[in-house]
Amino acid sequence: MADSNRQPYKPINRRNYSSSYSSSSHSNYTKPRRPNYPHHSNPNSNRSAITSSNSSRNYTELDNQDFPTLVGTCPFMCPVEERERREWLRDLAVFERIHGDPARTSPTLAVKKFCRTISSKDVKASDVRPVPVLEETLDYLLSLLHSSDLPFEVVHDFIFDRIRSIRQDLSMQNVVSDQVIHMYERMVKFHIISYYHLRKSGGTPAAASLSHLNLEQLMKVLTTLFNLYEAHRAAHSVCRNEAEFYSFYLLLHLGSHNQGEPLSLWFRRIPSGIMKSKEICFARALLRCYRLGNYRRFINITEKEASFLQNCLIEPYINEARVLALSCISYGGYKLQPYPLVYLSKLLMMKESEVESLCIDCGLEISDGETGKGLISTKELVIVKQSRGFQKYYPIHSERIERLFTEMSDV
Repeated sequence: MADSNRQPYKPINRRNYSSSYSSSSHSNYTKPRRPNYPHHSNPNSNRSAITSSNSSRNYTELDNQDFPTLVGTCPFMCPVEERERREWLRDLAVFERIHGDPARTSPTLAVKKFCRTISSKDVKASDVRPVPVLEETLDYLLSLLHSSDLPFEVVHDFIFDRIRSIRQDLSMQNVVSDQVIHMYERMVKFHIISYYHLRKSGGTPAAASLSHLNLEQLMKVLTTLFNLYEAHRAAHSVCRNEAEFYSFYLLLHLGSHNQGEPLSLWFRRIPSGIMKSKEICFARALLRCYRLGNYRRFINITEKEASFLQNCLIEPYINEARVLALSCISYGGYKLQPYPLVYLSKLLMMKESEVESLCIDCGLEISDGETGKGLISTKELVIVKQSRGFQKYYPIHSERIERLFTEMSDV
């Protein structure tokens, strides 16, 4: 029974903190009458497949707008008005339909969509979900991540959009709490896992576009999370997982796609206790090895120390380190004495058959002698660096890494 003396919830306004970080059907379901809504240009649109809505970059982020602080009162995952409108417009994602009907949904299936442009005069408390409802919505969305038979791109596209809607509602309420911080941490985990799966899903333009947008939103969620960490630190203490999530930001600088501020400036704002943590020390050591071309240490410390989520971010660059190793060995070796693939497999932490395939992909020659196959050294061959896009990847052949992926924890 609810406590009758319970005081209304008052959110903490985090705008005062300065920051430099920029299913089942519904048993009593009745189809609603046609509401008097304005005309929409595409009444038959739905999100059962990947649409072009996520491809647009010209959207308005609520984090950069000034909204009056409010407390949401919507008790459902999707406001009633939006649910009825989307039923009438047949604008229901495949996860929101009752028995596959694009015009029927229920409060237990429909989830509020992300709105790209919104003004303060259009915001009503009845359309905004309070933090407990938002957390339940996030639980539901993340439960779909590994439970669907649909292609990962379709699952990701739905969760991706609805998580952005959750962030909208959180932003409008300006709440700083352990509960909200934990929600943002789970959103970061979702984007990292998606980063890993989307790169493996194939070289289709749709997957490439989703991967780019996912990485873009990952950086935005991390920025908001760091703002929350800073506000929480000013009022309380350091959060338990801060070092781990700061290390994710560092690992995103392995590639050239991150052209933000120099890390030397970013480091100055990080508390000394976090800078000395094992997670940050690992990320810095890995970044140093990558930039110096120390391929052996790069692969070794990844195998020994990387967590599951860290490995998801590092994995695209493992192949680059391996290609560099093959280039050095091929150029510096003795032409009449091929380098045994069995040794290469240990150095690169790959199966011998995978080493042979990688050498062939790089245009290198393989000898097949009495003592086994070997890499033929040549001084003339120039290995073209593989694209950082969707490429064939060979996982680290390690019991520890395999166990991490087998025991992958839920987000």
